[in-house]
Amino acid sequence: MRRYWPLMIPVVLVGFVVFIFIGGEVVKLLWNWLAPPLFGLPLLSFWQALALLALCRILFGGFGMGGGGRRHYRGHMVERMTDRMADRFAQRWQNMSPEERERFRQRVRERCGFDPAADEGKAQ
Repeated sequence: MRRYWPLMIPVVLVGFVVFIFIGGEVVKLLWNWLAPPLFGLPLLSFWQALALLALCRILFGGFGMGGGGRRHYRGHMVERMTDRMADRFAQRWQNMSPEERERFRQRVRERCGFDPAADEGKAQ
């Protein structure tokens, strides 16, 4: 495999250039097909389309191939925070007496306007 590595460098570079060319051309064609008739915007050249593609990459991240890793990280952090909150609530619930639990349920019903007993009566 090592002796083929020097041959791979030009192939990777050509592939990169082709990928950029296709991306710029697709943006140009889509823009020129949609934007002028719909919004009265001017036509784009290839270089303007490539710059627009780069700007979108900077602002929104990713080219639709999994996107940036930050969103996944943020989702993981939210999931961990939710798990911690659920654990804390479960621990507090375990430490409550039956009277405290009933008072808690009553406060939730008052604040949220939710009364399961009233809903059960309506269903019948």
